[in-house]
Amino acid sequence: MRSIYDLSLKDIENYLLLHDFKAFHAKQIFRWLYHKRASDFDQMSDLSKKLIGQLKEDFYISDLKIRDKQVSKDGTKKFLFELEDGALVESVLMIFEYGFSACVSSQVGCNMGCAFCASGLLKKQRDLKAEEIVSQALMVQRELDNEGNRLGNIVVMGTGEPFDNYDNVMKAMSIINDPYGLEIGARHISISTCGLVPGIERFAKENLQYNLAISLHAPDDELRSSLMPVNKAYPLAELMKALKNYASLNNRRLTFEYLLLKGVNDSEKQVKQLKELLKGLNAYINLIPYNKVSEKDFETSSEENALRFYDLLKKNGIAVTLRQKKGDDIDAACGQLRANKLK
Repeated sequence: MRSIYDLSLKDIENYLLLHDFKAFHAKQIFRWLYHKRASDFDQMSDLSKKLIGQLKEDFYISDLKIRDKQVSKDGTKKFLFELEDGALVESVLMIFEYGFSACVSSQVGCNMGCAFCASGLLKKQRDLKAEEIVSQALMVQRELDNEGNRLGNIVVMGTGEPFDNYDNVMKAMSIINDPYGLEIGARHISISTCGLVPGIERFAKENLQYNLAISLHAPDDELRSSLMPVNKAYPLAELMKALKNYASLNNRRLTFEYLLLKGVNDSEKQVKQLKELLKGLNAYINLIPYNKVSEKDFETSSEENALRFYDLLKKNGIAVTLRQKKGDDIDAACGQLRANKLK
């Protein structure tokens, strides 16, 4: 049997036609799953008993188990979900002035090996299936249902590299984006890559309206390679070429994620390098305070230095935001809660 969360609206339409049912029932099924959050096919009261029986014969409605949940004083919630095979993945619910945002994982573990990241403490075991990515968002939405709130944004920025699991991530986002699915607008969906150039090139040709975010964290090859091994395979010149091609094909603004690491990448020198690197691009930098990982030696920049770095970027004509620190009192860093649980 197969989880029904793995099927797009078109998949269900095709399935229905194959079994001599009307295709329009697919929209009813999607509404029950994603709008009414049905946990049992028998709840789908406007479907015939014959159709419900057929669905029960071929599919099941899969739910992730909550193995742990941490709640920060700022409202951030970190979930540790258990998958059907016992593997653990993390998701985060964050509250911003523009609404509620869920950060979901795309892989069990991560092979990218970024020096500052807790995700890489545990190597990749496998890719997540589309339904496992969708289910993370759905579980976070169910949490918000209890408070009468609605999820407004999805970022694929948790454990794993999304472009290393391209097909499953894109299928999951299409279900999340579907008006009969979780109905989250394409421009409220962000996919973050550490810089896998083949994935960026493939994404550029799709002409999707999702936001593309690049985990940059350093503006020169020497420093970036020391922080992010992916830079040795795809150095900055190659990465920026792919991004400029993406921008020309899609006319979309790029986001560069930049963790502020004390004494590592937060000096005036890096500001000048960033200005040169991003010249001519429609882009902005999202400065992110670093959440301390006990196994790593990095520290976050002081608030004073973060503001100074922010001001210098603005004075150099670079569009920039400084994210409010979230979940500092819980295991909020990517992979941190899972790593601690498995210890």
